[in-house]
Amino acid sequence: MFDQVMLGFIGGGNMGGALIKGLTAAGLPRPDQILVHDVDRDRLRDLESSYGVKAVDSLTDLVATATIVVLAVKPQVMNRVLTELKGRLPHRPLIISIAAGVAIDTIARGLGEDLPIVRVMPNTPALVQESASALARNAAVSDHQMEQALKLFEAVGVAVAVEEKLMDAVTGLSGSGPAYVLQFVESLIDGGVLMGLPRPIARKLVVQTVFGTARMILETGRHPAELKDMITSPGGTTISGLQVLEAAGLRGAIMDAVEAATLRSRELGRPQPDAPA
Repeated sequence: MFDQVMLGFIGGGNMGGALIKGLTAAGLPRPDQILVHDVDRDRLRDLESSYGVKAVDSLTDLVATATIVVLAVKPQVMNRVLTELKGRLPHRPLIISIAAGVAIDTIARGLGEDLPIVRVMPNTPALVQESASALARNAAVSDHQMEQALKLFEAVGVAVAVEEKLMDAVTGLSGSGPAYVLQFVESLIDGGVLMGLPRPIARKLVVQTVFGTARMILETGRHPAELKDMITSPGGTTISGLQVLEAAGLRGAIMDAVEAATLRSRELGRPQPDAPA
């Protein structure tokens, strides 16, 4: 499926770099089939030396060679990138965008052509091949191209196909979700330290607890509430802690965070002025 593919990344920042690391670790495609262009030349050379991909100084050279082009740039500079690409894609490569909040129609209008476009919302655990990604496509994307896109993101975790109207919610949930989880993990560690545990021990216990709990959900297939009830004994320690979390509004705060991030994703999807050079 990827023997003849040249995968070109425009942008090698946090998310682009995470995907490059995950894809090269998975060998899908091979490092010599991955091209990267970034305005930060030091970052570009670092990606080349770290992962064996090919750094490309010219955006024109990258898109002329790539059969799949990944737009891994910030939403605020997407208009500028699309302007540079306009008229340079006569070979009709598959366009994959991982820019939060940027709609497929926005990309199509910017490129000025009816190109196959897949919009993806991955998340940063792609760095360790455990990303959760959602993909939406336009009508120009063939089933084969969609399968290719899904396989690329399955190489770095879990990938699902969704309707584009759901992408802002995906952004607010799994796109921003790692930050919510990390803040929760940090708070648990601090709680252990507060109660007298050495920080390294608290960290080790918390990280394994979170990892093990996630794996328990995956492998048992049971509802989180059911698993929670298994841990919560009448009049015990766990129900005392849960009472505090409920009183503090943890459940509502997390739901509000997902809503706020979703709404911000919609804002980013509106036309934005170009960022200053």
